[in-house]
Amino acid sequence: MSGAPIITLTPAPTLDRTYFVHNLIEGAVNRADGVVEELAGKGINVTRGLYLSGVKAPGVIPIGNSDPGVLARTGSIEQFIPHWVDGTLRVSTTIVEKDGPTTKVNEAPRPLSDSDWKEVVDLTIATVKENGAQWLIIAGALPVDKGTNTFVDLTPLFDAMTAIGVRVAMDTSGEPLRRYATLGLPAVIKPNAHELAETVGRDLFTVGDVIDAARELCEHGIECVLASLGPDGMVAVTKEHAWQAKTPPVKVINTVGAGDATLAGFLTAIITNPVEGPDEFGVGFNVPRGVKFAVQYGAVAVTQPNSGLENLDNMPEASVNADPDRSVPLEEVAHAKPTK
Repeated sequence: MSGAPIITLTPAPTLDRTYFVHNLIEGAVNRADGVVEELAGKGINVTRGLYLSGVKAPGVIPIGNSDPGVLARTGSIEQFIPHWVDGTLRVSTTIVEKDGPTTKVNEAPRPLSDSDWKEVVDLTIATVKENGAQWLIIAGALPVDKGTNTFVDLTPLFDAMTAIGVRVAMDTSGEPLRRYATLGLPAVIKPNAHELAETVGRDLFTVGDVIDAARELCEHGIECVLASLGPDGMVAVTKEHAWQAKTPPVKVINTVGAGDATLAGFLTAIITNPVEGPDEFGVGFNVPRGVKFAVQYGAVAVTQPNSGLENLDNMPEASVNADPDRSVPLEEVAHAKPTK
């Protein structure tokens, strides 16, 4: 496999099982109208979204060897590069209620041995080099090291990418997001509003609060923060610019994986519309076009039943505002700490 501009790494893939039900009754026995099983995880979903766009983006995945047929069963052989590890693949369960909410229960990532993680890192670096990739995407929850019970270390990946001039986009949350964002190691991060609030340690009430929080991370070295704001769309922030993008409302079926679709849209736009001549965006890639594609892909994703994009049909229009109104209150206040 060669010539792919993007490589993804999903450190903790999952087997997604989605149950579709009518009128879910809590505490009772419910019958599913249908069940879908797919290999998933943020990086995996990004890879699939990029392939739908015609952008090659092979995905590296450490995967439990107790179910060796999972790649074939879920149609994942051609797009992914597995590193087989001892154990099972974690399972995430999604319940989609017709005309109701989506409920998701995720198992914790399976711990990895130090040797397995080093092999995953080596495989990822080798795949990036073999493809001459421009971007590495690290997306999803991180597993812990079996020996230390601390999160696996991404530093060797960042160091290797810096050495060969490859940008890294990261989509994770919690302590790993705080650590690597405040160190300024990724070029792009994609937090939602609550993850951004937790990262900077304060509540966010307005669009201006979001821009200020994102720009604080840009001062650490992040080139672009893509902040997902739910009904308020998405704000893309660099040191010098901010753009807000929205689509008209769409019929929501399943919100799981929408954030992964937005990242796939962003990457599709910046890969297929490279910056030429003077860099008016200041970061070397087309941020406003990227954020426009991001919200369009996210809007398409929520209208589909699975956690990964199935197609790009019925793409809605999107508006991009290069001068967002900072005073507009967020429809959903972003708290730095979970509310009780």
